[in-house]
Amino acid sequence: MARAATSLPWSGYLIGFALGGFFDGILLHQILQWHHLLSLVDGVTDQILFDGLFHALMYAVAAIGLVALFRTRRSLARPGSGRRLLAAALIGAGVWHVADGIVSHWVLGIHRIKLDSANPLAWDLGWFVAFGIIPIVAGRLLYRGGGGNDGGSGPRGGIAALGLTATALICGAWAARAPAGSETMIVLFGPGTSQGAAVNAIRAANGSVLWQSRGLWAVRWNDPARVDTLYPRGALFVSSSLVGAGCLAWTTAE
Repeated sequence: MARAATSLPWSGYLIGFALGGFFDGILLHQILQWHHLLSLVDGVTDQILFDGLFHALMYAVAAIGLVALFRTRRSLARPGSGRRLLAAALIGAGVWHVADGIVSHWVLGIHRIKLDSANPLAWDLGWFVAFGIIPIVAGRLLYRGGGGNDGGSGPRGGIAALGLTATALICGAWAARAPAGSETMIVLFGPGTSQGAAVNAIRAANGSVLWQSRGLWAVRWNDPARVDTLYPRGALFVSSSLVGAGCLAWTTAE
């Protein structure tokens, strides 16, 4: 039990770190489109490819954090566990933005927060403080909030865990959306679907194959696409929805 309680903050750090990455990717890459991951790297012609790989990395970090949280679930019954979990998540999210600012903006110079700004450094510093330093300080203060008496202050551990899990799933679902205007999607066929049957299904849906691997197919749709015809022909899901492998659809866009 003591070991689980010690490990609990690490699940929060990992989930918070992934949420920080999702926040940047969703807001800055997808919604505002202020930059891509490698906007300032010469020779990169497919920026969306690397945004997609970045999203996939955040999925992996979030999954590790959620598994760690499940494995330490017994410690959620301890007094103050919810406060410590939320504090760790805040710290993790802040660490992401601090690391991104130092490494991506200033050391490697692969992108800046707002590329079209007259003063990119001001945006970098503002973002660094607002979403990096402040969450870390707030997380540390929240973590110490119980003082020597940890008598159940803050939300219950189970409620905090459910809230973090739901937030991670919602952010993951949003990040799984295919790029606006993209003509490419990911299709997953069932294990019993032969390669020939999959190709025929894609052609019947007015699509053409970009690549395929172990039942996972990248498809470019012609106009009009008839995606609904794929399901009766063995498809498990198509990434036009918010579930499935939508993040990989970013890796096929041109």
